[in-house]
Amino acid sequence: SRTSCAAVSRRVWGTAVLRFRVILAAVLAAFGLARAQAAPLEAYGRLPDIEDLAISPDGERLAVILTADGGRKIIIRRLSDGAVTSVEAGPQKVRSVDWAGPDHLLITTSTTGAVDGAIGPVSEYFGLFDLDIPGRRLKPLMRGVKDGINIIVGRPMIRVVDGQTRVFVRGVDFFQGYSELSLFEIDLATSHAKLVQSGHSTTIDWLVAADGSPLAEALYNQAQGIWTLRLRQGADWREAATLKAPFTAPWILGLGKEGASVLVSDRQGGDVELREISAANPAWPAPFFTAPNLEALYDPLSGRFEGVSRLSGDVRTYEFLNQDTATTWDKILRAYRGQNVTPDSWSADRSRIVVTAEPADDEPNFAMVDLKLKRSLPIGQLYQNLEQKDVAATQPITFKAADGLALSGYLTLPTGRAAHGLPLIVWPHADLDARDILTFDWRVQALASRGYAVLQVNYRGSSGYGGPLRVAGYGQVGRKMQTDLSDGVRDLAARGLVDPVKVCIVGESFGGFMALSGMAFEPGVYRCGVSINGLSDLASLASAMNAGGAYSNLRAWSRWVGAADVRDPVWKSISPAFHADRISAPVLLIQGKDDTIIPTSQGQAMEKALRAAGKSVQMIMLEKEDHWFSRAETRQQMLTSLVAFLEKNNPPN
Repeated sequence: SRTSCAAVSRRVWGTAVLRFRVILAAVLAAFGLARAQAAPLEAYGRLPDIEDLAISPDGERLAVILTADGGRKIIIRRLSDGAVTSVEAGPQKVRSVDWAGPDHLLITTSTTGAVDGAIGPVSEYFGLFDLDIPGRRLKPLMRGVKDGINIIVGRPMIRVVDGQTRVFVRGVDFFQGYSELSLFEIDLATSHAKLVQSGHSTTIDWLVAADGSPLAEALYNQAQGIWTLRLRQGADWREAATLKAPFTAPWILGLGKEGASVLVSDRQGGDVELREISAANPAWPAPFFTAPNLEALYDPLSGRFEGVSRLSGDVRTYEFLNQDTATTWDKILRAYRGQNVTPDSWSADRSRIVVTAEPADDEPNFAMVDLKLKRSLPIGQLYQNLEQKDVAATQPITFKAADGLALSGYLTLPTGRAAHGLPLIVWPHADLDARDILTFDWRVQALASRGYAVLQVNYRGSSGYGGPLRVAGYGQVGRKMQTDLSDGVRDLAARGLVDPVKVCIVGESFGGFMALSGMAFEPGVYRCGVSINGLSDLASLASAMNAGGAYSNLRAWSRWVGAADVRDPVWKSISPAFHADRISAPVLLIQGKDDTIIPTSQGQAMEKALRAAGKSVQMIMLEKEDHWFSRAETRQQMLTSLVAFLEKNNPPN
C-alpha cells in the first residue's frame, strides 16, 4: 500500500519519526518518472521502474536497477551522505545485481545468441561485469579464459574468507572438443578468472564451501535419469548420494546449516523436500523440511542456510533458524499487516533490510528498514506511473470441476464497474508445472484497466498444493486440465459475475497452448483466443526432446500427456495445430523472434494450419524479443496489439 514509511516506522517502533525523502526520488524525476494523472495502457506495458535491488554487506550502499526510456540504468547510492554512482546500461538486458564485498557490484546481463563467437545452439547466454566503485571502473569478467568462453551459468557464489571477498562462478570449459560445466574463481583486483575444478559431461551444478574450497558437484545422467552428488574430502572426490530421478533432477540450493554440508531440494512427487548431505552424513537422508511450495533463505556473508519461505494459503511466510532474526521479521510483518512482505536483501549484521510490500489492491513497493536508527525509508514503487486507483483488487476464489475436484484460483475485477455480467478474460499460467500466486501482474492489471474481469485458475497438475492436485494432472493435458478452465468460467457465470457469451482466453508459453486448445476443443466457450510465445504442436516438441537427448523433459511431458512413445498418436490428438478446422473464432498469435524457450516454429505451424483451414488468424512477430518480454518497445507492442484484438472481438462495453 502507499502507507507512508513514517507511519510504518511508528507502528514498528512506537515512536514518531521525521519524514524522510524517498531514496532515488531525484533520479526518478530526472528520468521523467513523475506521477501521471491517469494510467494509459502504456503505463502497464512499460518495463518495471525497479527491476532488482540489493544492499551491500556493510549496509552502506544500495544498488538499484532502474529502467527509463526503454533502457536500463544502475544506481548505487551511499546511504551515509546520499552520494550517487550510476552506470548506463542502455538496451542491455540487466538481470540481477550482487554485492561482492562493500566496494564491488557484480552485474549479470544476458543476450540471445552466441557470446563472442561461441559455437553452440541459439540460447540466452549470461555474462558478468564488475563495477569497481572506488575505482569507478566497469570491467567485463570471464574474458580470455583459457579453453573457456565468457559466459556464466547461474548467479555468482560469493564467500568471505579471512576478511577477503572471493567470487566463484559456474562456467563452460572445453576439453578435447567437449564442453563441460566447470568451476572458476575470479580475482576482482585483476578481473582474471582461473579454473578451479573441471566438470564432467553430465555435471549440472557446483557448490563452494564457506572457506572458499570446492565442496560439491552434482551430475545428472539424462538417459538413465540418475542424479549423483559428489563431495570433496581432502584431495579426493567421493560419491555421497545417488538418486533415481527420471523426471527432474534434484538441485543444490546452497550450503547447509553448518557450512560444510549441502542443502538439496527435490520434488519427485507433489511436495518439495529439503535434505542436508555432508561427508559425515552421506547417502540420501530423510528430509528435514517438506512443503508444497518453499524456498531457502541464506546468510549474505557465509552463504549458509538460515531459514525457509513457503506459501501458507495465499500468503508467503518465513521461518528463521536465528531467534533474533525471527523476532525482527515479526516486527516488520506487524508494520505491514495485511500485505505480502518479502525480504529482498540484508546487510551482514541484519541492521538494514530491504523489503518488498504488496497488498492485494496495489502494486509492490520497496522500502529499507533501518533497525539501528529505528526508521524505515521508502525506495519506490514497481511502476511509478501507476496510482493505487489504477490497480484492481485480486481475490482468491474456489470452485469445483465437473468431476468434483476442488480447485482454486484468482479473480481480478475491474474497478468502477458493478460485479455483474462482466466480460471475462481467462489467463492460464505460463508453466505446466507451476501455479499462479496472489501478486501484481502487469498483464492482468492492464486488462482489468480496460474493463475486463480476469480469471486465473490453478488447474489440476499445478504445483504448490501438494501431491493430490499435481497427480490429478497426470495424463490430463488437453483433457481435464483444459476443462478445469471452462468449469471456472461456468462457475463465475452461474454466480452472475461474468457474461458467459463474452469470454476470451489468453495465455503465454504453455498457457498459450491452453488458449489454443480452448479454442479447438472447447467450442462455444471462447469468442476469441490469443497465444503468446505458445506451444501448438506437442508431437514435434516430443520428437525434438528425444532427438536432442532431453530425456528427463520427455519423460516429464509423457507423464502429463499420458504417452511414453513419441510416435503415439495421442501427441497429435491433443495438439491444436492438428485441429485448426475445429476453431471457429478469431485467433491472435504473438511470437518473440528471439524466443529460445518455445521455438518460433510452434507459432508458425499454428498460423499455417489456421490459414489452410480458412480461419481468422493474425500473426505478430516481435523483432529482437525473447521469451520474457525484456525489451520495452516490444513489450508495449505486445500489450497494445493484445488489447486492440480483445476490444475488437470481445468489446468490454
